[in-house]
Amino acid sequence: MQGSPYGLETLWMQGDFVTKGVAILLVSMSIASWYVIVTKALQLLRFGRAGKAAGHQFWDTTSVDEGLATLGSGNPFADIAHAGVGAMRHHNAHKGHLHDQLSVSDWVTLSLRQAIDEASGKLQSGMAVLASVGSSAPFVGLFGTVWGIYHALVSIGTSGQASIDKVAGPVGEALIMTALGLAVAIPATFGYNALVRGNKAIIAQLNKFGFDLHALFVTGARTESSANDGANGAKLVAVGGM
Repeated sequence: MQGSPYGLETLWMQGDFVTKGVAILLVSMSIASWYVIVTKALQLLRFGRAGKAAGHQFWDTTSVDEGLATLGSGNPFADIAHAGVGAMRHHNAHKGHLHDQLSVSDWVTLSLRQAIDEASGKLQSGMAVLASVGSSAPFVGLFGTVWGIYHALVSIGTSGQASIDKVAGPVGEALIMTALGLAVAIPATFGYNALVRGNKAIIAQLNKFGFDLHALFVTGARTESSANDGANGAKLVAVGGM
């Protein structure tokens, strides 16, 4: 709308420092929210692929080391598996100190739970930004609108001209702030809700994988119900070397 007396350029040129500050704040909030949405969406896609590997490929191997190789690195499923392996090795290496205090089941449970909690924290990182933007952006835009309308009315009162063509421009430009606030808040809100659902799905997979790992490390075999959920019911039973 370049050159239009009612466009964004006119709003920016005629606005004072408060109007410009509100516009800059809304743009910054939009950039921050879209950055979080894109990065977290890519993270969920990556974790989703790792979850499929943890649900099938990991259990189709014949040893824990082979299973770990299928999980790769840099994802919570690999971190949980490594935490379980490390817990088993630590307990076996310090049986004289830990055996009378914690059973292998309790020790592995604590280690897996800590790894799952850390993964959950990583999944939740950045969500506060979307929640804050989604809840506050409309009010920031509304503040800019109220401020702009106030100055428009003061200007109209000073000039003594209250015709439609004189009122429509300044008031319409002020209302743009409300539209900007909604344009920032709506994607942040939808993105937040979608990411929350995705995070819950990943956390559920993490808990299930941790439960199966606990059964594997403590009893030497995956739980029967989980094994039956697989395509071929394969079990990873070799836990030697822990």
